Amino acid sequence: MATKGKGANDPKPLCQFGKNCYRRNPQHFQQFRHPKRKVEEEEEQLDAKKKKNEPKKIDKYFTGKKSDDKEGKGDADTDTDSTGRGSDTEAGKDGDKEVEKEEEFEEEEDAGDSPASPVSIRENLKQKFMVDMPEDFYDFWEFCKTANPKKPEDALLKPLGLRLVGPYDILAGKHKGITKTKDGKRVNFLLHWRYYYDPPEFQTVIKGDDSKQFHIGYFRYYIDEKLKAKDTDSSTKSDLKNLREKINSSAKKKDYSLDQKSKSIKARDKKVVCKSFHTAGIVVPVDDNGVGYREVPETAADLKKMLKKIAESKTDSERDKNFEPLQELMTLVQFANDECDYGEGLELGMNLFCNGGKVFHSSILRLLPLAYELLNRDVFSKIITAHLQNRKRGEDLSQLE
Repeated sequence: MATKGKGANDPKPLCQFGKNCYRRNPQHFQQFRHPKRKVEEEEEQLDAKKKKNEPKKIDKYFTGKKSDDKEGKGDADTDTDSTGRGSDTEAGKDGDKEVEKEEEFEEEEDAGDSPASPVSIRENLKQKFMVDMPEDFYDFWEFCKTANPKKPEDALLKPLGLRLVGPYDILAGKHKGITKTKDGKRVNFLLHWRYYYDPPEFQTVIKGDDSKQFHIGYFRYYIDEKLKAKDTDSSTKSDLKNLREKINSSAKKKDYSLDQKSKSIKARDKKVVCKSFHTAGIVVPVDDNGVGYREVPETAADLKKMLKKIAESKTDSERDKNFEPLQELMTLVQFANDECDYGEGLELGMNLFCNGGKVFHSSILRLLPLAYELLNRDVFSKIITAHLQNRKRGEDLSQLE
């Protein structure tokens, strides 16, 4: 039976040892919730009585602080599209509350204006998006300027229904004079045109039909990777006929490959250690002794069934029971990290992210940021943390409009 009171709203899974848990590791207490012991409950009641009987201090009348009554209120702009691919259910509401609290805390620290933009466009992009853009990114902008000198970002709009966005908005100057979003929050370019299911490795540069949420971007396996290709979709290939000659001519001059799979992509495919739910594959360094990756001991099909049961749980007790197999997998990830097999945590965390259920957000935050940091991919750690604190469905994803 689920514990009532404050602990019942905690989205963390219940520790299998309950009140009798013998562990004192802080990481364990961050990962699992524990019912309060009788002694702790009595101490809390005693402290509450003492606090109630204390005379009010004069400084309380001059602080100007109001009690925080925001807990439990949803973000009206977040996750409003119920037709997406995620499996958000009533069981995910507790997870929403925790994410909202983290977001409020983050906003207090980011209350100031954005730092001044560097003069160099490349340094400007690096400051805002924390990654270097490849050379073909700039060359494609020059190509679009020849097609539409006044608004290069709309060069593909009429023939293909595509618009250049993301870092291209900086080249178009759309960021100038804007320090706050329309909601009054500080502009965070890590979230600029970041779709609900975009992993940290993906960066959108072109958007298509809003109803289909089709978008094109770069996929990085490593922070300093030299990218040479954009991800695309077969649904637009027939529409490229009108531009094919111009694009082929321009690409040939710049020595860019337009093959569906370039040499660099084929080289990456050989390094993939597992496909993951997003099917783009996960790449982690593995030494000659096989240290670096061990697979999650569940098939993709079984893991999807496991996550579906958790997401569709109707009560806390049902969710706790359904969460036990996933809790065991997360414990195995801790063992894997201790033995330098960092890829398992990345695989499991990414699969939880791709599931889409908000009930898994707290678990993802314990898996992915750490996995990225252990793999020396700190930028991805920052991106996933920011994304989960403001993960939005729909097409209203610009930080500048």
